[in-house]
Amino acid sequence: MRRRTLLAPLLALLLVLAGCVGPVGDLNPIGHDRAAGEDPIGWESGYWYDDSLSVTTEDGLNESERAAVLARTKARVERLRDREFEGNVSVEVITRAQYRNQSGGPGGAGTEDHWNDQVWEALLLVGEDSGTGQALGETYNTSVQGYYSPASDNITIVSDSPTPTIDRATLSHELVHALQDQYGNFGDTPATQDRQLAHQSVTEGEANYIQWTYRDRCENQWQCIPRPGREGGGDGGSSGGTPDDGVFVTIYQPYATGPGLIDQRYQDDGWDGVEQLYENPPNSTEQVIHPDRYPDEEPVNVTVPDRSDEEWERFDHAPVADTAGEASIYAMLLTNDAVSPDQWFRYRSDASAGWGGDSIVPYRNGSGGYGYVWAIEWDTPEDAREFETAYRSILEQRASERPHENVYRLPDSDAFGDAFRVTRSGTRVRIVNAPTVEGLDAVHGE
Repeated sequence: MRRRTLLAPLLALLLVLAGCVGPVGDLNPIGHDRAAGEDPIGWESGYWYDDSLSVTTEDGLNESERAAVLARTKARVERLRDREFEGNVSVEVITRAQYRNQSGGPGGAGTEDHWNDQVWEALLLVGEDSGTGQALGETYNTSVQGYYSPASDNITIVSDSPTPTIDRATLSHELVHALQDQYGNFGDTPATQDRQLAHQSVTEGEANYIQWTYRDRCENQWQCIPRPGREGGGDGGSSGGTPDDGVFVTIYQPYATGPGLIDQRYQDDGWDGVEQLYENPPNSTEQVIHPDRYPDEEPVNVTVPDRSDEEWERFDHAPVADTAGEASIYAMLLTNDAVSPDQWFRYRSDASAGWGGDSIVPYRNGSGGYGYVWAIEWDTPEDAREFETAYRSILEQRASERPHENVYRLPDSDAFGDAFRVTRSGTRVRIVNAPTVEGLDAVHGE
């Protein structure tokens, strides 16, 4: 992962994707020529990409061993990406306990953001008993494997092994981010959650694509150092995430489906095609989950009229609304058992497909109450109906009251113990949330 401050910073994890084809094999695996002063692709600091190393990993890596591993891994990433490193990159290794002791990690745990809390509440992923910062922080603390810091050109690897050492998979992933940084591929952070995930699908998708190919070479062509074990880490932590963790599923999307978009561009136009993704990145996670919809199927701009009474107001926040997008909607449905978990990493279901655009507008009142209006536009009335049915099934299982046909009241003991009103008209589904049934019209009158 690249260390940045985002609404949804992402995790640097390995995913082996079925059907993901890596770059073509080595061009000249035997024999190398390097003139004095030259630094060809596939050679770094005295090591060719297919050189063998004599290092001992059981007791960690000493300074010279670490330098050798870094140099050869850089040479291999160069070879796979067909791109030369233009600057230095440093590496440090910390334990997971050390990572936890840092200032919240890249998730910003402990910070309060009531506007963002309402966005994640709307997705039924972070309840009122846990702020977004806390929920994200807990996920990062158990899942982050490493990160690259552009400000210092430094890679930090988080080790789960009893003896902290370098994981070649994480190192290769983060070195791709270093290359991206050196070639100006890091752009500005988009304003909405969906577009952030979509743009990260390019940077993280490429990094996972190379990481996956690196893993394949280690199994079939290259001599590679063993990956460290993760058992008995000594600090009670574990890495990774599961479909039961909705926050994890949401922010994992770029790693899971991004490589598919990268592969499509690489197969069509080589690395030049991948580079065009940085110039014209996808504008929605829909375009990543369904690569055939990139770049033509643009998201619809969904607006929500303000129908609140004098007690309720929108946040003084720019933008006033967030866009959840297909990936986050899928994560919501999956985590709440509204869609099948089979092959969840593809992020596809009938109830989330056909997304056209959406807006979540958080509200607050002077008494410390919060609510939101979420309007979702679908491609067809049938798509809207499928989502509505799946969403209502979640509320029906949790509701303690059903005062009206379209209104549900969840008990106060529920993490989302509020009132909900769900309506559908044509291709539009609208969800209104308030602390009480009476408050629904106050937040958004019909």
